[in-house]
Amino acid sequence: MADRLATPKLQRLCYRSAISIFALIVVFGSLPGARVDVGQYASGLVLHSLAYGVLGLLVFLGSRGSGARRALMATLTVAVMGALDEGVQSFFPYRTAAVSDWLVDVAAAGLVNAFLWTCWPGPQGRVH
Repeated sequence: MADRLATPKLQRLCYRSAISIFALIVVFGSLPGARVDVGQYASGLVLHSLAYGVLGLLVFLGSRGSGARRALMATLTVAVMGALDEGVQSFFPYRTAAVSDWLVDVAAAGLVNAFLWTCWPGPQGRVH
């Protein structure tokens, strides 16, 4: 199954999807009142965990190399994405940038990618 997930076409799709979703997060998160409206349905912790966990998954599947390399690069990529998102928020008076949000982003991506790394088959992965 991992071979089917590692096709160049699917890798490009996953990576482009991650970039698109991140752009949507930043754009919609910058709209006045949007965060408050969404906050009625889920807490910031849930929203950040879900969004950045999914981004971590997509970047992992969109990258190449061993499971360990994919996990590390995906987590670092999501860390940069989260920092950019928090940085953008700091420019809006109705939003607040928070290091705690960024830490949740990185933790969510790290947990998802650690799980994927341990499950990723292959000669360089942990499962053989």
